[in-house]
Amino acid sequence: MSWQAYIDTSLVGTGHVDKAAIISAAGDSAWAASADFQLKPEEMKAISAIVGGDAAAKDKAFADGLYVAGNRYVMARAEDRSIYARSGRLGVAVAKTKQAIVVGHHGQTQVAGNTTSTVEGLADYLIGQGY
Repeated sequence: MSWQAYIDTSLVGTGHVDKAAIISAAGDSAWAASADFQLKPEEMKAISAIVGGDAAAKDKAFADGLYVAGNRYVMARAEDRSIYARSGRLGVAVAKTKQAIVVGHHGQTQVAGNTTSTVEGLADYLIGQGY
């Protein structure tokens, strides 16, 4: 399956994610993304640093917010390989695999927990496939 097919089928296709991206674990390239969800290079680097265990990057995001596709989100939690951040009723869920980072966005009518489960589920699947 192509990276874009994961976006279209495994994320957006579930109805729990309204737009998504898959970027490299190093945060240096976007592998696939929804048309209206383009992450900037500095955003990819920040996300990569946080899920990579950089305490200073995590502290900065908690203090200043996490920027994803040009929008600011308030950090709700950042764990070993996962991030969840909100902006009002909108939110983003992030999960890291060995080689990739999956980023899913949910709109006002979607449930944050379902978005997080969907993103984590795809990350678990990719890990199982060696990614």
